[in-house]
Amino acid sequence: MSTQLSPLGRFEKILVATDTSEFSAGALRVGMALVKKCGAKLVIMTMVKTNPEYESIAPGLERQAEVAAREYLDKAIEAARAQGIDVDTLVRRGDRPDVEIVSAAEDLNADLIVMGRRGRRGLARFMVGDAVVKVIGHAHCSVLVVPKAAGMWQKRILVATDGSRYSDAAATSAAKVAKVCGLPVTVVSATAPSHSEARVKEAHEAVARLAKFFADDGVSVDTRVPHGRPDEAVVATAREVGADVIVTGTHGRTGLQKLLMGSVVERIIGQAECPILVVKAS
Repeated sequence: MSTQLSPLGRFEKILVATDTSEFSAGALRVGMALVKKCGAKLVIMTMVKTNPEYESIAPGLERQAEVAAREYLDKAIEAARAQGIDVDTLVRRGDRPDVEIVSAAEDLNADLIVMGRRGRRGLARFMVGDAVVKVIGHAHCSVLVVPKAAGMWQKRILVATDGSRYSDAAATSAAKVAKVCGLPVTVVSATAPSHSEARVKEAHEAVARLAKFFADDGVSVDTRVPHGRPDEAVVATAREVGADVIVTGTHGRTGLQKLLMGSVVERIIGQAECPILVVKAS
């Protein structure tokens, strides 16, 4: 693993995707703080829902929605500039938030998408918004999911690993974040009751390997191998060690519709009180 010329360790252009609801408040707050910390370029986007059926049923509402979106973005610009942040804004039109967010990130060549955990369309399984699940599944860049009450991390980073290359990608990004923010890292790999002795050994080897990676990169690190359901163990360990951001990998995507985000990752996102950085493997 190396941070040299790696897009996994680069946060130069950050896209904050918002639906203008209260669920986006944390994403906007943390996105701005991260931009200041990394010296990144900030783009804030929202979407105006539009399709022929919608327009025929409710003529004029699309225009009202666009005016409201512009007013929201104007306030966001004012808040960003008050912190000395240069910001661009973007309004996309479409019927599916996930499609517009992923498309915008591709057009902008964004390194990171920041978004709230829930949205106007309500809840999907495990308390994670449907758009969040689909954006993580289809985006090529990493995604930072921020609960509405969460703030910028200041204490400790927790990295979850299962020993896979997806976890290695997460560690690469976590090292970058740790060095920029000057924070220590805790590496955790959970063992479940169903795991064999060989699998338990692999968990210990996985955290030891990543611990060496962080230490060699000059990052203060410790390790934990808790026993229990993996998602619950990761979230509980984050609370125990005082971590205020969780970094994890995901399976990425295949095809046009099939999402391969692991169920453990989805449950971590649904339960965590802090931001969760989901890193996409190259």
